[in-house]
Amino acid sequence: MERRTIEPRPGWQQTVEEQGLIYPLTRQPDGSLRPYWDESAYYVFTLDEVEALEEVVEALHRMCLAAAEHIVAEGRFADLGITDPRVAHVVAEAWRRRAELPSVYGRFDLRYDGTGPAKLLEYNADTPTSLVEAASPQWFWMEERFPGADQWNSLHERLVAAWKSQAALLPPGSPLYFAHSSEDELGEDLMTVAYLKETAEQAGLDTEWISMEEIGWDPLSGRFVDNHLRFIRSCFKLYPWEWLTTDAFAGHVLDTLDNGGGTGSTLWIEPAWKMLLSNKALLAILWELYPGHPNLLPSYLDGPRELATTTGYVAKPLLGREGAGVTVHDPGAPAAPRDEPCCYQQLAPLPAFDGNHVVLGAWVVHGESAGLGIRESSGLITDEYARFLPHVIR
Repeated sequence: MERRTIEPRPGWQQTVEEQGLIYPLTRQPDGSLRPYWDESAYYVFTLDEVEALEEVVEALHRMCLAAAEHIVAEGRFADLGITDPRVAHVVAEAWRRRAELPSVYGRFDLRYDGTGPAKLLEYNADTPTSLVEAASPQWFWMEERFPGADQWNSLHERLVAAWKSQAALLPPGSPLYFAHSSEDELGEDLMTVAYLKETAEQAGLDTEWISMEEIGWDPLSGRFVDNHLRFIRSCFKLYPWEWLTTDAFAGHVLDTLDNGGGTGSTLWIEPAWKMLLSNKALLAILWELYPGHPNLLPSYLDGPRELATTTGYVAKPLLGREGAGVTVHDPGAPAAPRDEPCCYQQLAPLPAFDGNHVVLGAWVVHGESAGLGIRESSGLITDEYARFLPHVIR
C-alpha cells in the first residue's frame, strides 16, 4: 500500500460532475472550498493485498451476521438502545424473515496500513454513502490515467446483479420507489439514491422517484402513498431506521411494515434487521463473541475498562455518522462524562501517509465483497471534511 502524488487532470471538476459526483468540493469551516474528490494523489495496492482484504471483509460480514443472530436470540436490543418493544419485535421478525427481504449493500470502515491485519472501525449497513465516487468516477479516472490497470471495484456489476437476483422478493405489479431526504443540501444523498435507482433499472425493475418529505399517509386506506395518491408498496430509502421508527409517522411505519410474507403494506429497503449492524454496539458484541480476533479492536459498552490506562480509547455514540460525537482519549487522560450510550473502542490511530490520515471503505453488495473507497482526513476522526482519493492495483 503506497500513496503517490500525481497532477490532476485538466477540467477534473467538470469531468467528475458529469459522472454523477455533483459535490466535488467541500466548504471548510473558514468558508473556503477545497476538493472532496482529490486526484492530486492516489493509492496503490498489490493484488495480494486486495485479495487478502476481500477475504477479511467477507469474514467480517459473516461474523456480523452471527452477532445479529446472537442479539436476536438473546434479546439484547437494549444494548443497542432499542427500548421500544414494538421496534424490537419488527427488527427480530425482519431478521427471522431475512431470506424474504431484499438487502442490497453496506460499507465496512477499516484501519489498514499495508503492514498488519486490517482492523474493523465500524459497519454502516443501513445508509452508507460515498458509493457514487467509489463505483463510477474512480473507475473512469483509472481508465483515463492508467489504461489497462485494475481496481478493486466491481460495484456496478454486483449492484445490478443484486437487484436482479432479488427481484422476485419485491411486490409484483408495482414500482420500487427510491427516496432520499430533500433536506440534503450537498446532493450526496440525492446522487446516491439516483445511482442505485439506475442500477435497479438496468436490472429490469420498474422504478419511481420520491423524496421522504413527499411520502404521504392516506388515513382512508391506511397506506403510504406518493404525491399522486398511488400506494407505495416497496421503497428503497436513504433514511436511517432510527429516524423512520421515531419520527411523526413511526406508528404508521410499524403498523404497515411488510416484513416478508406479504402480510404488511410497505416493504422498506434496507430491511429493519439492518438496525442490528449499523449500531456501534455491534463492535462490543463482536469482541464478546470473537475475543482477540486479529481484525477486531477491543470494544466495550460499560466503559473503556483497561483501555483508559493502556492504549487509550475512542468513545463512539451508538448511532451517528460522519464522525459526529466521536471523541478520542489518550491513555491516562481524564474521561469526560458522556450523556449518551457509547461504544468504547481501543484507540488505533489511523495510519498517516504524507501527513494524511486514511481509512478504507470496503463495500459489500448482497453479502459479497465488491469494492474499495478511500477517504483521507487531516485529523484522527474521519468527518464531513474528509477527502476521497482513487486507487489502483499494481
